Amino acid sequence: MAARARGLVSRRRLSSLWRSDISSHRSVSSGAAAIQRSFTRVAFDYRAPASAALRAPPRFSYGHRRSLFIQVQTTPNPASLIFSPGKPVMEIGSSDFPNARTAMKSPLAKSLFGIDGVTRVFFGSDFVTVTKSDDTEWDVLKPEVFAAIMDFYASGQPLFYSAQVEAPKDTAIEEGDDETVVMIKELLETRIRPAVKDDGGDIEYRGFDRESGIVELKMQGACSGCPSSAVTLKSGIENMLMHYVPEVKGVKEVKDDDEEEKAEGA
Repeated sequence: MAARARGLVSRRRLSSLWRSDISSHRSVSSGAAAIQRSFTRVAFDYRAPASAALRAPPRFSYGHRRSLFIQVQTTPNPASLIFSPGKPVMEIGSSDFPNARTAMKSPLAKSLFGIDGVTRVFFGSDFVTVTKSDDTEWDVLKPEVFAAIMDFYASGQPLFYSAQVEAPKDTAIEEGDDETVVMIKELLETRIRPAVKDDGGDIEYRGFDRESGIVELKMQGACSGCPSSAVTLKSGIENMLMHYVPEVKGVKEVKDDDEEEKAEGA
């Protein structure tokens, strides 16, 4: 009850700030604008090549399988593409697979990592983000990714081998959260996370250091390893958090141990 009350108080404070600060926010809205600019994307219809020179229409039917329309969208990260099958993917939250080991819990992720050149997979509510290695071309990779996604939906398999999929807890209001942490979580969940997800990725709240004023975040999906992720963090997320939460002095990206080892070995 206490955590819920703090959440309600913080929402009222944020709502008051947003209403009373519209005019002044225009001068500091570079953070939100930067997020939107960095999250621009261009959509195009996926067309799997029928041969080296010809391309088939975007609808396919392999034997008894139902045809499936997959839309492909670019992201600010040239190594990542968003594949939207026109069907729900994650019913709750999102799921990030930074390597093949973590993909063992999902038949679709496991299948995608079986494609030579795939280095990361991310599931959103209605899309799959695939990240490739630098020495792999999308013209070669896209048909295989398309086939893997279509085979998965034709198989009728569950997205995860285990049916227990929980909602993200990183921004859930907890009993020990003070007002500053509650406001940070509210901003991440309501203002920042939706924009990041629109671009094929997500962010995960990892903590707030009250002494330094630093918020630690983990970038996921297309946002992880993206050349513009540093700009997104500093010009977008950091500016917005610092504007609405004076206790915040900066934002820092953190990586898991296996991701750091992967980056060092690259």
